[in-house]
Amino acid sequence: MSPKNASQPTESELEILQVLWTDGPATVRQVHERLQRPVGYTTVLKLLQIMAEKGLVTRDESERSHVYAAKHKREATQKKMVQDLLDRCFSGAADQLILQALSAKKLSAAELAEIRTMIDEFERKRTE
Repeated sequence: MSPKNASQPTESELEILQVLWTDGPATVRQVHERLQRPVGYTTVLKLLQIMAEKGLVTRDESERSHVYAAKHKREATQKKMVQDLLDRCFSGAADQLILQALSAKKLSAAELAEIRTMIDEFERKRTE
């Protein structure tokens, strides 16, 4: 892993972050119980320790059971991950990334309308 994306979460770390973003700060046991797939308790503990070292989570050691929280908001992490994907896979070409994202799954008319509304809103904010 290059230093540039050293703080990028792995797939397993992202699963843990999803729990923390959705449910808020939690102990290892609480995270372990809320994961969507079977993972050993010690694996969750080790992942959270690594995530703390990487700066992905904070650890409150004031209680017997340490409480972990996501260090960054979901949107900030998503933005950083998309920027990394944009740079590495699309040489910064946002239009190509968007075209690939749109073609990756069949969108409903409602989803397409919502995307058009978001683009219009984005353009409106840029011109203000």
